[in-house]
Amino acid sequence: MHDALNRRDAGAIVRLVRRASGVTLAELGEAVGYTAASLSRMERGKQPMRDVALLRHVAELLDIPPHLLGLAPRHDRSMPEPNALQRLPGATRVNPVPSGEEGEDPVRRRNLLAGLAGAATGAVFGPAAAAAQVPARPSLSGLEDLLLHKQPKSHLGPDPTPATVAAAVDSARRDFSTCRYDAVARALPAHIALGQALSTAGHPEQAAAAVAALYSVAARLCIKLGEDGLAAVTADRALTAALHGADALTVAEARRMVSSAWRRQGHYARATDVAVTAAQEMAVSRDGGDTERLSVQGNLYATAAYTAAKQGDRHTARALIAEAEGTAGRLGHDALLHGTTFGPSQVLLHQISISYLLGDAGQAIEHARRVDVTQLPTTERQARYWIDVARAFDQWGKPDRCYRALLAAEQAAPQEVRRRSVHTMTSGLLRHDRSLPGVRAFVSRVGAAT
Repeated sequence: MHDALNRRDAGAIVRLVRRASGVTLAELGEAVGYTAASLSRMERGKQPMRDVALLRHVAELLDIPPHLLGLAPRHDRSMPEPNALQRLPGATRVNPVPSGEEGEDPVRRRNLLAGLAGAATGAVFGPAAAAAQVPARPSLSGLEDLLLHKQPKSHLGPDPTPATVAAAVDSARRDFSTCRYDAVARALPAHIALGQALSTAGHPEQAAAAVAALYSVAARLCIKLGEDGLAAVTADRALTAALHGADALTVAEARRMVSSAWRRQGHYARATDVAVTAAQEMAVSRDGGDTERLSVQGNLYATAAYTAAKQGDRHTARALIAEAEGTAGRLGHDALLHGTTFGPSQVLLHQISISYLLGDAGQAIEHARRVDVTQLPTTERQARYWIDVARAFDQWGKPDRCYRALLAAEQAAPQEVRRRSVHTMTSGLLRHDRSLPGVRAFVSRVGAAT
């Protein structure tokens, strides 16, 4: 600890206190809204631990004096700081001892560690955590374990039959479409394990389709939570599973996830090519009905158009969204099939996003005016609409309307506005706190306060 303090190594300090307190990476990650893998990288110095909000949260949960992590202390700064080792959680007084375990009273050491564990566990799971206004960010530690070929924590569940696996897929899709991202994150590992077990139970094709669908949901969840590395892995798993016996529609949806993962990594040309190629293959496919094929194909074109806009390629974005619009016209209505939505309103949602990305805030709002948000088929689509409207108004320099749109998004789906990708826009509203009543409470409520 002395060495870590001398080096001002916040990650090492957190690691030492966490271990002494008996708190696991997964437990701390669930409490602060980071994956265990991300925290591990920070503790080992592989990734900087500089986020002030994260440092303050960790300091409070583990009872680490803020100044040890480079933060301003919360108490009266005129008071002298006590010895760092005396301020570890649970230790009101720690006298210097010879270095090494041999020089320390083992009974005293056990009592000290018991106090450390009690203090930290109480902080993570006790009244302080329960009183927080913002729920912990969904933990992906269970999904990470599954990707490392570890069994999910819970081994109790239904037998792997086509019916139980289909129910698991429906449950995952339903939780995602209602923006219950915490529920999706908790349930996915067991759902995927159940789907994988179906193959050994004599249903390899159904297993391939189910596992691919579940990994596609996992990829969408990782994208929502900004976990781009996990999004790439889960998208790859979705495509690998689909190619082991699933129908062309499931393969195409998995390719859409791969395209989205490439986009998140900044490989825009490759991402666009993957989606467009899959859309063209759908045009000659005979799997499924016309409605299903058109829905999958249209979503692929819309995804490719969004990627092109992300790259700043206005011409390609407009051409591809026109293809999606033509496909929606042939479909004639919005359809929610296999957990994804497509239709005329879905094209409008993408046109809002594309216009915003290309810097056309006014055009984005014009598209938004054409959407009947009450008719959007899922909560996730409704929340996405309001957040895109908020982004357009923010870009247009209209903070009052941006704020109202964010409040509407929160009303539709509270977990949607608590995503890190929304926080920059949300915290920016604090500049207008005098003209936006309640904005400070809102920013704190959604976890965007710094």
